[in-house]
Amino acid sequence: MDDLKGKTIRGGLARFCALGTNFLLRVSSLMVLARLLGPKDFGLMGMVTAFTGVLGLFRDFGLSSAAVQSTTVTTEQMSTLFWINMLLGALLGAVTLAMAPAIGAFYQEPQLVPLTAVLASGFVFNAAGIQHSALLQRQMRFTALAVIGVSSSIVGIAIAIAGAKATYGYWALVAMTVTSPLVATIGVWVVTGWIPGMPRRGAGIRSMVHFGGTLTLNGLVAYVAYNAEKVMIGRFWGADAIGIYGRAYQLVHIPTDNLNSAVGDVAFSALSRLQHDPIRFKNYFLKGFSLVLGLTLPITIACALFADDLVFVVLGPKWKDAAVIVRLLAPTIAIFAIINPLGWLTYSLGLVARCLKIALVFAPIMVTGCLIGLPYGPQGVAFAYSTVMTLWVIPHILWCVHGTVISLRDILLAVSRPAASGILAGTLAFEGQLIFGQFVPPLLRLVLESGVLFIGFFGMLLFVAGQKALYLDLLQGLRGPLGSQSRHRTPSAYATASPIVGIGLTGPQNDRGARRGLEPAPPQRAQEPNQTVLRPIARDATADQRVGRTGV
Repeated sequence: MDDLKGKTIRGGLARFCALGTNFLLRVSSLMVLARLLGPKDFGLMGMVTAFTGVLGLFRDFGLSSAAVQSTTVTTEQMSTLFWINMLLGALLGAVTLAMAPAIGAFYQEPQLVPLTAVLASGFVFNAAGIQHSALLQRQMRFTALAVIGVSSSIVGIAIAIAGAKATYGYWALVAMTVTSPLVATIGVWVVTGWIPGMPRRGAGIRSMVHFGGTLTLNGLVAYVAYNAEKVMIGRFWGADAIGIYGRAYQLVHIPTDNLNSAVGDVAFSALSRLQHDPIRFKNYFLKGFSLVLGLTLPITIACALFADDLVFVVLGPKWKDAAVIVRLLAPTIAIFAIINPLGWLTYSLGLVARCLKIALVFAPIMVTGCLIGLPYGPQGVAFAYSTVMTLWVIPHILWCVHGTVISLRDILLAVSRPAASGILAGTLAFEGQLIFGQFVPPLLRLVLESGVLFIGFFGMLLFVAGQKALYLDLLQGLRGPLGSQSRHRTPSAYATASPIVGIGLTGPQNDRGARRGLEPAPPQRAQEPNQTVLRPIARDATADQRVGRTGV
């Protein structure tokens, strides 16, 4: 683990670059498509994805996370997991195809039948790349994952815009949804160079399947909790209403979704490697938590204060009704920034059963809240959604951190400094908004308002709240490993260095394995014949002796 910090920071940098690029791509595509398509086109897609999203939770069955979280994974296990994912993908595609008539009848929209049938193919495309993506994540090759993710997004968006301009309506959105995972799967196959073998019985995947199954069930319950309101709005208020609500929801959650994906993948991989080292585990977690919160809070404030300008600039004037919903949903941005990192904590420690219990308690509370707000339309639902999330956040923190090295005090202390900076910066930005008033056009006004907010926030966060050291440490961690590698590597080190970091190959190794970049680990105890074991290369050999268990 000597270079774990460097790998984590470099991986985080790669994901942040991808985050910025994906954010620009998603916002730009939303700006273009919102002007080429109508609310009903987005509403029809939202109706279908509310159902297919539930099935999508089973396409992975948590097996990619299980492969990343495990300390040791054999090639036989990876191959077996691949074929399980392919079987699940085919089954989910068939179920989606069979559900198409029922979905059309439920919403009383005949167009949904062929739309759903085409979307069914996406399950197979996704399934084919799940274990290849997990292999790259386990190896902490986040630069490759970032390039693949951005490339697949660009292809999908380009096809959607071309289809929208050609007046294909909602079919343009369907094409984007199906094309992006296909391109991503091709990319991970090419980059890993790994060709799965045949599945084997007795490969020792029972614990992984149990972990993945519990994780999937937790995801299913959480998905119902966080998306039930969209089904309610679509069923009782129609396609236009869900189209407006869905675009507002997307606009609010684009930054947090990208940020959680970028930091979450890196954090989960790093924390999984540190689960037997509680001191470093706590240090890494709190730094990642503070980073996510610091980057999220100004976005929360911007959505709350500048919703009208934001909707006008990004979506256009015909979407003005979405501004109120954006403002009502804004608090959830900060709440998800607090809740999402707790998932890194619990998953990396293997506490998936606890996560399931939390989800089972929270889901009925959220659904009930949204039902109370439903008679008041999309705005009533948005208000109820934010209210339930706000009331739930403290009990959620207490339940997640119970018995771990992280305490409620740690979380509140990490929140306090960005929160204080946000309040002061938000006050300055609001005063600036009053000064700018109606004297400048919306785009320029939004730039000025946001500039005051972000400069004020980060100025106070770094120089007043005392978090400058955190960001300097990240920069030093990025420069240090890169500099030390270039100074200390010998020619032989360059000759043996593997392009796939974080995974070693122990046991029989052939030329195909060498070409795939799998690096031999140091000699271990004798392995069973034909038993290939993938291990972290830089594992701290004394961690287990010092700690004994997870220490939590």
